[in-house]
Formats: sequence, structure tokens, C-alpha cells
Amino acid sequence: MSLQVLILAVSAACCLGFGFVLQQNAAQRAPLNDFLSPRLLLDLMKVPRWLGGLGLMVAGMALGAVALGQGEISLVEPLLATNLLFAMALSRHQTKQPLGSQGWAGLALLAGGVTAFIMAGQPTGGAAITDPMRHWLIIGVMVGAALLLTTYAKRSRLSSGPALLAVAAGLLYGVQDALTRVSGQRFSEGGFVELMTGWQPYAVLVLGVTGLVLVQSAFETASLRMSLPALTAAQPLAGIACGVGFLGDQLRTDPGALAWESAGLAAIVVGIVLLGLHPAMPSGAPVRERAGALQPSRLS
Repeated sequence: MSLQVLILAVSAACCLGFGFVLQQNAAQRAPLNDFLSPRLLLDLMKVPRWLGGLGLMVAGMALGAVALGQGEISLVEPLLATNLLFAMALSRHQTKQPLGSQGWAGLALLAGGVTAFIMAGQPTGGAAITDPMRHWLIIGVMVGAALLLTTYAKRSRLSSGPALLAVAAGLLYGVQDALTRVSGQRFSEGGFVELMTGWQPYAVLVLGVTGLVLVQSAFETASLRMSLPALTAAQPLAGIACGVGFLGDQLRTDPGALAWESAGLAAIVVGIVLLGLHPAMPSGAPVRERAGALQPSRLS
């Protein structure tokens, strides 16, 4: 694994983790009638803390895009999942909660799972699949699943809704990462003209904005414990599926490697859940405090 890719991916994870916490600090007090509406973003833009979190998130996505341009998506995505470690660090600073056995177990499982998956799978690049049907099939499954989850989340916004929205956003972000890599390849091959004549950069923009609305709606209606673990777990799984499915990423497939890869992914998911449910993660503001409009002075 390239040291440069490692540094870029971990730096991206750091920015994303810090950014998610700051965004949720602000979004948890947004009025509930902004749920799943682009108006939510317009309201949140008045809040300095949310803007700071958004800036960190954009920086993280930019660093992640550079990492994706230099490394396989099946390598970069597990490293991006470590954003929860940085989110936990900032949340722990805010809440003053000790890690305890649950926190240390979550840290060990997440870090160990990422290491096990990368060491066992040894992701390498290969020739991208040229069959467009395979591209659209995989992308369609991911986007269709996100649409179904979002539809159901509307009916259960204060129960399972936030977790469903976070999973939906994670699926979209995983596809966005894959298309970001394709866009980077088009730019390196033919420059700006080649990039802008393809549909991928426009899809990246649409997926990014849609995912942002879903994430902020999840942050708005529940604590970080309910939303961030689902988001963090879904994104790398979707990204790896796209990488292996049509970007040409190759993983070792002998029985021993597959066993360790599966164990690594399982450890990542369990570690994410343990960290996400940790008491250090902020709990949301009571619903009654979010019945009115946003008050920037209280949130900044």
C-alpha cells in the first residue's frame, strides 16, 4: 500500500469525522418541518458551526477523491471508514465521557478489521469492466435501495427513520466515490474536455447534494449514535461493491483470504456499531426544542 494513499485517506477520514460531528451539533436543532427538504440546507447555512462542519466534509471528500485517484477503491473505502474514530475523539472531548470497555473494543475491532481486510484482500487495480449493463445494474441496485430506504424513512422519521436515511446516504456516497474515481480517470486521459463530456461528474454532484440532504435530515431527527454508524458502515460496502463490480478492482479469492476478508468487514461493522452507540456520542436535542426556526446564536 502506498504511504501517500494511506496519508490521504486517513486525512480525509479525519476531516469527515470532525465535520460530521459539527454538522450534527447544528442540525439536531433544526425545525422538523425541514425534514428531507432542500430548505434544510438553506436554514443550516445560517449557522457558523454547520458551515465549519460542511467545510471539513468538503475537504475530506476532496482528499478522498485524490486518494481514490491514486489507489483502488477497495483499499481507500475501508480507510475512510475510520472517520468514526475521529468523530469519537471530538465527541469524547465535547461530552467528557471515558472510552471504557465498549469504546476500546470498538476501536480495536474497527482498526483491526480494516487491517485484516486490506492485508487479506491485497486490493489491486485491473481493467475496468466495459459492459455498460453491468455498470447500470450495480448503480441501479444501490440507488434503488437508497430510494426505497428513504421512502420508508418518511413513514418512521423518529423511530428507525434516521438510521434508514443514513444507510441510504452511505449507499449514495459509495456510488459517488466510484464515479469520482471514473471522473478522475477521464480527466487524466483527456483533460477538462474529456471530463465534462461524460455524465459521471454531473452524477457525482447530484449524488453529493442528495446524500447531504439525507444525512442532515438524519442528523436533524436523531442522535449521532443512530445515524453515523449506519452511514459509516454502508459507504465502504457500497464502494467496494462498485470497485469489484465494474471498476476492475481485484481481491484475493482463495478460501483463506475470503475468510479473513469477511471477518475483517464484519469486524469493521461491529466496531462501527459499538463506537456509534457509545455514550460519548452526542444525544440529540429534545424534539420540543426543534419545533421552531433555527437560532444561529444558540448553535454557533
